[in-house]
Amino acid sequence: MIASERLARVKALTPRCPGEYTKGMLKLPQKPCFAIVGAGAIGCYYGGRLAQHGHDVHFLMRSDYEHVRRHGLSVKSHAGDFNLVPGQLHLYQRSADMPKADVVIVTLKTTANQHFSELIAPLLHEQSIIITLQNGLGNERQLAELFGEGRVIGGLAFVCVNRAAPGEIRHTEYGLIKIGELGRSISPRLSRLCEIFSSSQVPCQMLENLAQGRWEKLIWNVPFNGLGAAMGLATDRIVGCPEGIALVREIMAEVVATGRAAGVQMNDAHIEQNIARTLSMGPYRSSMQIDAEMGREIELDAIIGKPLAVAEKHAIATPKMRMLYQLLCIKTRCA
Repeated sequence: MIASERLARVKALTPRCPGEYTKGMLKLPQKPCFAIVGAGAIGCYYGGRLAQHGHDVHFLMRSDYEHVRRHGLSVKSHAGDFNLVPGQLHLYQRSADMPKADVVIVTLKTTANQHFSELIAPLLHEQSIIITLQNGLGNERQLAELFGEGRVIGGLAFVCVNRAAPGEIRHTEYGLIKIGELGRSISPRLSRLCEIFSSSQVPCQMLENLAQGRWEKLIWNVPFNGLGAAMGLATDRIVGCPEGIALVREIMAEVVATGRAAGVQMNDAHIEQNIARTLSMGPYRSSMQIDAEMGREIELDAIIGKPLAVAEKHAIATPKMRMLYQLLCIKTRCA
């Protein structure tokens, strides 16, 4: 089933909820209730920080549910370790059992986006806001088509975080998130959310242009997620020789050219900034590399496939991105 057919099927099955097609600006209460949909490494880290600082946070958790219910959540972080004991955590295995949330934070892998309807719809009331902290392109628009554009805020997570063991999250570097309205400039609710995150030890910046933020993040995500998954190499190995750095630059330049063709102001300086930041990270395994090594479906379409489709639409030559996509298709889909 192609992506457009899948989206149409999901939308047809989505129950109408109050205000789902509103284009107005939904309000945010002073003390919002948060729901984390997709409590893996990123969801547990950011949701855990909110809970650590006294916010009402409810986690939809699958694989680690029993362990965390019994033993709590442990976060080993370069910004300060913390633990949440079972009594501090609100954990659920089904969205239907969770309370309605003022803010739904989506940290699912994009390979699970076909489940948006069943996972998110039960959590919404008339004023609920949805923030997606997912990789790649198209997530905000898919959520908007299902639940209404007025609900949706896009977010970018710049963080090195992995699940080390059941109930144990390892945060080794960064942690910044950037959030922006879908098709709108900075709003009061965006400012309030930024205050909440920043006061919960999550550095947060607001984006005037969400699309630009998405493409700027793809400058890193396309080469390092793609090459990491294709070759099974951590970031330090990829940039550990001149040939690796040269290949990364070439892929990044194709991303920049594609973003520019799509109408986004892309700066060539971002290429060197991303390479310099990666050189300082040490041996970091990207999420796509980990998924490939674990035999899980990788976020190939969201991170590489959709940017490639944009390049084709605008007749931008992307030979390195195309070959990377083809290699990953062979590795993960042709076995």
